[in-house]
Amino acid sequence: MTTPIAASCAAPDQAAPLPASLDLEKETVITGVVNAESGEAVHGAYVRLLDSTGEFTAEVVTSPAGEFRFFAAPGTWTLRALSRHGNGDASVTVSRGINEVSVTVG
Repeated sequence: MTTPIAASCAAPDQAAPLPASLDLEKETVITGVVNAESGEAVHGAYVRLLDSTGEFTAEVVTSPAGEFRFFAAPGTWTLRALSRHGNGDASVTVSRGINEVSVTVG
């Protein structure tokens, strides 16, 4: 029996807890929530990670609670959220460890 392509190519569950073995002194995690202007969490939004020059690096889809997560290098990044509520950007400078950010769309 073969595995359906969609199941093998899906992004990790954005709401799943971080692995217990994750060494936060060596890893940089950008995590957060996409919210509409009303404050409601936006599920199914596409969140893009752009480097300091604006180049596309990665993309994930938010969880039912609007959550997203990227593993990246320390530095300056732009998060661009695209959703049915509109679009929004957030620029962040991150360091090793967990870096929380929210993106508002509207």
